[in-house]
Amino acid sequence: WLMRQVGRYLPEYRAVRARVADFIALATTPELAAEVTLQPLRRYGMDAAILFSDILMLPWALGQGLEYREGEGPVLPPIRDAAAVATLDPGRVAGALMPIMETVQRVRAEVGDATLIGFAGSPFTVACYMVEGGGSRDFAYTRTMAYGNPALFRRLLDLLTDATVGYLSAQINAGAEAVMLFDSWAGILSPTLFRVHVISPTARIVAALQERHPGIPVIGFPRLAGTLIGEYARETNVRAVGLDTAADPALAATLVPGGVALQGNLDPLALVAGGAGMAAETQGIIAALHGRPHIFNLGHGIVPGTPPEHVAQLVQLVRAAG
Repeated sequence: WLMRQVGRYLPEYRAVRARVADFIALATTPELAAEVTLQPLRRYGMDAAILFSDILMLPWALGQGLEYREGEGPVLPPIRDAAAVATLDPGRVAGALMPIMETVQRVRAEVGDATLIGFAGSPFTVACYMVEGGGSRDFAYTRTMAYGNPALFRRLLDLLTDATVGYLSAQINAGAEAVMLFDSWAGILSPTLFRVHVISPTARIVAALQERHPGIPVIGFPRLAGTLIGEYARETNVRAVGLDTAADPALAATLVPGGVALQGNLDPLALVAGGAGMAAETQGIIAALHGRPHIFNLGHGIVPGTPPEHVAQLVQLVRAAG
C-alpha cells in the first residue's frame, strides 16, 4: 500500500470528491468515504486499504473549528492558552466520529483479503496544527509553547493521547486490522523534546492498544527522526516503523530491532517521474532491506500529480522482486 494512496491523482476519486461541498463532508459520509478507500484496491490490487480520513478529524471532533481552504490547507482557531485547551471536549469525540466508524465497517465488509489499516495523527503532530492554527514551515508557536509553557503543552498532549487511544480503539472495534500513527512533524524537535513529546505519548498509546486489542499491529511514522528511529522503535513497542524519504534504509536496518518491520521509503517524486529512476530507487530500497520484515511504501504521501500508470508500474516492480 502507499501512504495517502487515495487522493487527487485518481480520476475516480475526483469524481466522488465533486459530489460533496468540502473535505469534511466527504470524510464523514460513510458511503463515499468507503468508496474512495476501496478505489486503489480495485485499480491496483493493493495489499492493504488505508482508511480515507485525515489526522485533523480528531481536533474537529474535540470541538476545535476546522475548515479546508483551497490553496491554503487546513485552518483552525489557534489554541495557545489554558482557556483554549479547556474548550476541548473529549466527551463529544465518540459521537462526532461515528460516521468514520461506519466507514470502517463498510470497508471491512468489502475489502476481501487485503488488510484494512486505520490511523490517527500522533499527539505531537496534531498539536502542531492545533496550536499554529494550520500548517507552518517551522511550527514556531508550538515549539515555543513546548519550551516556555511545558505544563500547558503536556496538558494538551495528554488530552490528545487519551483521545487517540479511544479513537484508534474504536476503529479496531469497527474492523481495522492494523493502525498507524502519523507523526509528520516529529523531526522538528530536539532529541530531548522528541523523547518527551514523540516517544512517550506513542509508547502510552501502543501500550493501551495492546492491552485492549492484543495482536493488533501498530505502525509508527516518526518522520525525519533520523538516528533516533532505533530508540523510537525500542521504546514505543510499535510493530513497524515507517521510514521517510530522507532515511537511509540500510542504516535504519542496523538501528531498528530485527523483529520490527520497516516500511518505506520511495520518494513520492520518484513515483511522479517513473521510468528508470523510479525502478532504480525501488530496487535499491528492496535490496537494502532484504532479509528482514519490509512493507514497501513511499517515504511520504503520494502527490496529486502522480500518473496512475506509474503506480501500476511500481506495483509490478515490487511484486516482481518477490
